[in-house]
Amino acid sequence: MTKYLISFPGDAMVFPKEDFEAVAAAAHAVIDEAKAAGVYVFGGGIDEDVDPVLVAGDGTVTEGTHPGHRVPNGGYTVLELPSREVAIEWAAKIAVACRCAQEVRQFQYDPAS
Repeated sequence: MTKYLISFPGDAMVFPKEDFEAVAAAAHAVIDEAKAAGVYVFGGGIDEDVDPVLVAGDGTVTEGTHPGHRVPNGGYTVLELPSREVAIEWAAKIAVACRCAQEVRQFQYDPAS
Protein backbone atom coordinates (compact mmCIF):
# COMPACT_ATOMS: atom_id res chain seq x y z
CA MET A 1 0.00 0.00 0.00
CA THR A 2 1.10 3.55 -0.70
CA LYS A 3 0.86 6.59 1.55
CA TYR A 4 -0.85 9.69 0.14
CA LEU A 5 -0.81 13.25 1.41
CA ILE A 6 -4.16 14.98 0.99
CA SER A 7 -3.93 18.68 1.80
CA PHE A 8 -5.17 22.21 1.29
CA PRO A 9 -3.86 25.69 2.12
CA GLY A 10 -5.56 27.50 4.97
CA ASP A 11 -6.91 30.30 2.80
CA ALA A 12 -8.73 27.79 0.56
CA MET A 13 -11.39 27.22 3.22
CA VAL A 14 -13.90 29.99 2.61
CA PHE A 15 -17.22 29.76 4.43
CA PRO A 16 -19.23 31.85 6.89
CA LYS A 17 -17.89 31.81 10.47
CA GLU A 18 -21.19 30.42 11.72
CA ASP A 19 -20.54 27.27 9.60
CA PHE A 20 -17.24 26.47 11.37
CA GLU A 21 -18.72 23.88 13.75
CA ALA A 22 -20.52 22.11 10.88
CA VAL A 23 -17.34 22.05 8.76
CA ALA A 24 -15.27 20.74 11.69
CA ALA A 25 -17.86 18.02 12.40
CA ALA A 26 -17.95 16.99 8.73
CA ALA A 27 -14.14 16.84 8.56
CA HIS A 28 -13.93 14.78 11.76
CA ALA A 29 -16.57 12.40 10.37
CA VAL A 30 -14.40 11.72 7.31
CA ILE A 31 -11.36 11.14 9.53
CA ASP A 32 -13.40 8.78 11.72
CA GLU A 33 -14.43 6.92 8.55
CA ALA A 34 -10.77 6.64 7.46
CA LYS A 35 -9.81 5.35 10.91
CA ALA A 36 -12.62 2.77 10.83
CA ALA A 37 -11.45 1.67 7.37
CA GLY A 38 -7.91 1.20 8.71
CA VAL A 39 -6.34 3.65 6.20
CA TYR A 40 -5.67 6.64 8.49
CA VAL A 41 -2.00 7.37 9.23
CA PHE A 42 -1.93 10.97 10.42
CA GLY A 43 -3.75 14.25 10.03
CA GLY A 44 -4.04 17.73 11.40
CA GLY A 45 -3.92 21.41 10.71
CA ILE A 46 -0.87 23.62 10.92
CA ASP A 47 -1.13 26.13 13.77
CA GLU A 48 -0.72 29.33 11.80
CA ASP A 49 -0.24 31.34 15.02
CA VAL A 50 3.15 29.68 15.57
CA ASP A 51 5.94 30.87 13.26
CA PRO A 52 8.16 28.25 11.60
CA VAL A 53 11.89 27.97 12.28
CA LEU A 54 14.81 26.33 10.49
CA VAL A 55 17.07 24.13 12.61
CA ALA A 56 20.61 23.41 11.34
CA GLY A 57 22.61 20.30 12.09
CA ASP A 58 24.54 22.16 14.77
CA GLY A 59 21.30 23.17 16.49
CA THR A 60 21.29 26.77 15.25
CA VAL A 61 17.71 28.06 15.01
CA THR A 62 16.72 30.64 12.39
CA GLU A 63 13.28 32.24 12.11
CA GLY A 64 11.36 31.44 8.92
CA THR A 65 11.61 28.83 6.20
CA HIS A 66 14.05 27.97 3.43
CA PRO A 67 14.65 30.98 1.16
CA GLY A 68 12.06 31.08 -1.60
CA HIS A 69 9.83 28.52 0.11
CA ARG A 70 6.32 29.51 1.07
CA VAL A 71 5.18 28.78 4.59
CA PRO A 72 3.13 25.57 4.67
CA ASN A 73 -0.24 25.98 6.33
CA GLY A 74 -3.71 24.53 6.17
CA GLY A 75 -4.78 20.96 6.73
CA TYR A 76 -3.02 17.69 6.04
CA THR A 77 -4.13 14.07 6.06
CA VAL A 78 -1.94 11.06 5.34
CA LEU A 79 -3.75 7.89 4.33
CA GLU A 80 -2.32 4.50 3.34
CA LEU A 81 -4.27 3.32 0.32
CA PRO A 82 -4.12 0.69 -2.43
CA SER A 83 -4.18 3.12 -5.38
CA ARG A 84 -4.19 6.72 -6.58
CA GLU A 85 -7.82 6.28 -7.62
CA VAL A 86 -8.79 5.43 -4.05
CA ALA A 87 -6.76 8.42 -2.82
CA ILE A 88 -8.78 10.64 -5.16
CA GLU A 89 -12.02 9.19 -3.74
CA TRP A 90 -10.89 10.04 -0.19
CA ALA A 91 -9.75 13.50 -1.31
CA ALA A 92 -13.24 14.12 -2.70
CA LYS A 93 -14.77 13.21 0.67
CA ILE A 94 -12.41 15.60 2.44
CA ALA A 95 -13.13 18.31 -0.16
CA VAL A 96 -16.85 18.07 0.56
CA ALA A 97 -16.29 18.19 4.32
CA CYS A 98 -13.80 21.09 4.22
CA ARG A 99 -15.59 22.92 1.41
CA CYS A 100 -12.44 23.28 -0.69
CA ALA A 101 -10.44 21.36 -3.28
CA GLN A 102 -7.73 19.02 -2.03
CA GLU A 103 -4.24 18.36 -3.37
CA VAL A 104 -3.19 14.70 -3.61
CA ARG A 105 0.51 13.80 -3.41
CA GLN A 106 2.02 10.34 -3.33
CA PHE A 107 4.89 9.48 -0.98
CA GLN A 108 7.79 7.55 -2.43
CA TYR A 109 8.07 3.95 -1.30
CA ASP A 110 10.26 3.54 1.76
CA PRO A 111 10.65 -0.02 3.05
CA ALA A 112 11.57 1.32 6.50
CA SER A 113 8.30 3.13 7.02
